[in-house]
Amino acid sequence: MTLTKICGLTDPDMVSFAAGEGADWIGVNFIPASPRFVRREAAAALLGAMGAARAVALLADPSVEEVMETAALGFPVLQLHGGETPARVAEIREMTGLEIWKAAGIRSADDLAHAASFEAADRLLLDAKAPEGSGQGGGHGAVFDWALLKGWTAPKPWLLAGGLTPVNVAEAIRATGAAAVDVSSGVERERGVKDRELVRAFLRAAKGQ
Repeated sequence: MTLTKICGLTDPDMVSFAAGEGADWIGVNFIPASPRFVRREAAAALLGAMGAARAVALLADPSVEEVMETAALGFPVLQLHGGETPARVAEIREMTGLEIWKAAGIRSADDLAHAASFEAADRLLLDAKAPEGSGQGGGHGAVFDWALLKGWTAPKPWLLAGGLTPVNVAEAIRATGAAAVDVSSGVERERGVKDRELVRAFLRAAKGQ
């Protein structure tokens, strides 16, 4: 069964709902530029509502202080969504001992080759490359060309992201063979605000229910 991540949740009730509906991971965004930004002082309430889901903290080009502050909150997974180099990803993994994911913006085969250079990452998240001029690394609702993944040999476990919705996620899984998918804006009723029915529909479609 396909694994699922609901990303960019900001309130404990929605976290509890998504976990109860079967989300495998839930993402909490600590990137100030995002409309889904959460302050660290709110993390305890969100972590307390995770149920069986694993919590993933999103960071972009974090300082050592930001990395260690976030790790100390109790997140088992850190997702790096900035311009981190392969060496920096390795450093963060070593300093925290946590599971580290690296988000990679995809627009061409060259981007897939670059994603493979993150050898220290435990998992890759393949997202659509941000539109020109966007200050946002992800959550912008764009889809990349899934045909790029045809014949691609994944160097490690990965998630498919970028423009997924309850309507297209089953097709995306069939087209790419993705074993895990990630959604944020595709289950929102307005920017930054998740919709329960869309979350439920996405999880059911992704898991073939």
